[in-house]
Amino acid sequence: MVSVSGFEEVVEPPALPPSPPDVLPDIETEPIALPTHSIISRPGVGTTGKRIALLVNLFKVAADATDATFFQYSVFQVTITSEDKTVVENKGIGRKLIDRLHQTYSSELGGKSFVYDGDRTLYTVGPLPDNKFEFTVLLEESFAKRGTECPDADGSPHEENKRSKRSFPPKAFTVEISFAAKVPLQSIALSLKGIESYANSQDALRVLDTILRQRAANRGCLLVRQSFFYDDSKNFIDVGGGVTGVRGFHSSFRLTQGGLSLNLDVSTTMIVKPGPVIDFLLTNQSVREPRYIDWTKAKRMLKNLRVRATHRNQEFKISGLSEKPCIQQLFSMKMKNGEDSNAEQTVDVTVYEYFAKHRGIELTSSAYLPCLDVGKPNRPIFLPLELCSLVPLQRYTKALSPVQKASLVEKSRQKPQERIKILTNAIGNSCYDDDVVLAACGISIDKQFTSVEGRVLETPKLKVGKNEDCLPNNGRWNFRNKTLLQPSQIEYWAVVNFSAQCDTSYITRELIKCGMSKGINIERPYTLIEEEVQMRKYNPVARVEKMFDLLTSKLTRDPKLILCVLPEKKNCDIYGPWKRKCLIEAGVATQCISPLKITDQYLTNVLLKINSKLGGINSLLAIEHSGHLPLIKDTPTMILGMDVSHGSPGRSDIPSIAAVVGSRCWPLISRYRASVRSQSPKVEMIDALFKPLADGNDDGKSSNAALSVLGWPKDRIVILWDGVSESQFQQVLNIELNQIIKAYKLIDGVDVPKFTVIVAQKNHHIKLFQANALGNVPPGTVVDTKIVHPRNYDFYMCTHAGMIGTSRPVHYHVLLDEIGFSPDGLQNLINSLAYVNQRSTTATSIVAPICYAHHAAAQMGQFLNLDELSEASLSPDSEGNIPIPELPSLHPNVRTSMFFC
Repeated sequence: MVSVSGFEEVVEPPALPPSPPDVLPDIETEPIALPTHSIISRPGVGTTGKRIALLVNLFKVAADATDATFFQYSVFQVTITSEDKTVVENKGIGRKLIDRLHQTYSSELGGKSFVYDGDRTLYTVGPLPDNKFEFTVLLEESFAKRGTECPDADGSPHEENKRSKRSFPPKAFTVEISFAAKVPLQSIALSLKGIESYANSQDALRVLDTILRQRAANRGCLLVRQSFFYDDSKNFIDVGGGVTGVRGFHSSFRLTQGGLSLNLDVSTTMIVKPGPVIDFLLTNQSVREPRYIDWTKAKRMLKNLRVRATHRNQEFKISGLSEKPCIQQLFSMKMKNGEDSNAEQTVDVTVYEYFAKHRGIELTSSAYLPCLDVGKPNRPIFLPLELCSLVPLQRYTKALSPVQKASLVEKSRQKPQERIKILTNAIGNSCYDDDVVLAACGISIDKQFTSVEGRVLETPKLKVGKNEDCLPNNGRWNFRNKTLLQPSQIEYWAVVNFSAQCDTSYITRELIKCGMSKGINIERPYTLIEEEVQMRKYNPVARVEKMFDLLTSKLTRDPKLILCVLPEKKNCDIYGPWKRKCLIEAGVATQCISPLKITDQYLTNVLLKINSKLGGINSLLAIEHSGHLPLIKDTPTMILGMDVSHGSPGRSDIPSIAAVVGSRCWPLISRYRASVRSQSPKVEMIDALFKPLADGNDDGKSSNAALSVLGWPKDRIVILWDGVSESQFQQVLNIELNQIIKAYKLIDGVDVPKFTVIVAQKNHHIKLFQANALGNVPPGTVVDTKIVHPRNYDFYMCTHAGMIGTSRPVHYHVLLDEIGFSPDGLQNLINSLAYVNQRSTTATSIVAPICYAHHAAAQMGQFLNLDELSEASLSPDSEGNIPIPELPSLHPNVRTSMFFC
């Protein structure tokens, strides 16, 4: 149990032991036998803390027909049999096709209702009459094909006005259905009782989730995994740039200690604002007239979006843009010879001419603009922009700008009581009781939130300068009238200014004044350099190089710190090149700022980061300060935080950045060193925690991520992984943990430590609400009963004060605990780790080591030049491997620092 009182306190903080060596020992690479681990069961529940009555957005599910069995069938390749007997795959009409099949062949299928996943699997309650079927299904042309609108650039015949009015014969589809497996609903009940494994129930849960998806699809919703969104303007949130947030609902079935439950939550996704394509491009690029549109950006933005041709009411997918404007873009067109009605000739016409002469449409606003290409690479089909509108409910998968993010947060926030009301109305109007398949399973869903008892853990006490205590209030504290625990001294430093709007002389005076009040002695900067006006037109790298040349010419020795004033607060293009120059080449600590308003709190926050980067300590837990951390005080222990940062949405070619941070200076748990490396895109696991080096030397590229942060051997290691899905838990234990064990076994004379492995999940839809009060749950709220996993060791904890919207707790899963923490001891350690983030004066929503890993990955990711990472440079080699560009090496002067603060 972690407590914050009753321990002997010391006046001075513990001295810092020497840093681990930068050069690691030589290692051998012969095969090593590694253990296998199983996910542990719950050893018990916590008891400490003040009791609190909570509501959870889980709705109890009753399954009366426990003997019901789902029969799973595979829908083999949906094919279209064309006139020339060739078979063409078409994935875009699956649901329409299965609906028509059900209508046409209901009697042959025994009158069974289908549950279809939209791809290649369908389910029924009970068996179909046979194990294998082959049907021919007829679909109208409007379903089977979205039309081939002129002009077609390969010269094939074009559709004329009179032809567009002609009715088309239905297309014939061949659909094969064959039995695949039985999925008994009883597996859920048996899993809850511990008779069957938890994995056996997942197939049944997947079927139930598919039922909910099918219901939403039948109502015309946009489906995003287990969330669905209606085309209703009441749910739209305009965030600017032609992007709209649409509010919908997440729904999924879950197994808990309390039984089967439905998790229903409010969900938001981003869509492209429907309407004329031209209007979207103008808004998206913030320009007033089409002549200012950047068509390179427009091509990337429009690719794969669907448009409706307003003159024919047909839908198409955009594949690109024409090379020339509409009035110049030629294509070959077959026309009848006027003298011989049976003969044809091929002529070149422009898209503009075609629509004017053959379609009777005079193009006005888009004549001098590129056309949309809605064809295939070898068969382009051109449509004028002014005749196309974006269809509704199309996901926007690009990264939001800082302004868009801020707008989304401001407009979509919901207070707890508002969210409760929305979810209550949603479950009441769901009509799940009317679903034929759910009724056949005996499934009924309660309309009331689940009640559960939580506990509010004691707030940990902090130690600041002059041996003063600091007790956070509602997860927050400040340094007003307080000093830092171990302040740095800044004698020789410099200031550079890339912003034309900031008075750097005033900023430095106020920073020195604020530093004095916090115990930091800051001398006047040795030099202060303003960027030359003419340099502002150059690219960011050139601006940084020029600034550094000026700075070097003024300095007489290496500075301890460089304060950099940036021209923009968010997404400044100077930031990455500047950080790279300082941390990779110069080896000097740097702090970037872009103040809109100089306040004492702003300067204090800046000083917290500076002090941490320079080796100081802002505050410690009182029990950490006094050396009384339970299970840690007597045995050398390290805490590792791990995170993987991915490229922005829509950039699947950008390498992921993996970061590992490890606590230093045992018994402290507030100081960390980071190791960061690049890896394959979108890979959630860290794919090379351990890779033996020829000379055993970690050169800062972190190819040996585990060894580079382990430093001196420890007897115990607590590992905190961020964002790993449940399907990867076993991989964490048997692959990633074993890489760390291998690193230890290859160091002579070192015993393998004991491990406690915890995964922290933020991306889930469980929300906690106070049952008897307004507002968010208080910091330190933990739940480890009723709503948690039936057998595994997990709990929900909300460590931060939710000031905006509804707080989301972090879902912690304990996979392994060789150290032997008690439930109370582990939960209090997790709660305490939310208060040790040196760059914050608030308890963080997730533990500080994971926060640090996230910051380190994000900052090092800035060093990759994304513009140079073209598809060609990341294309597979002859062996099918995609080359991943390595991150540059950190300079030895900053390698062991908290540069990520």
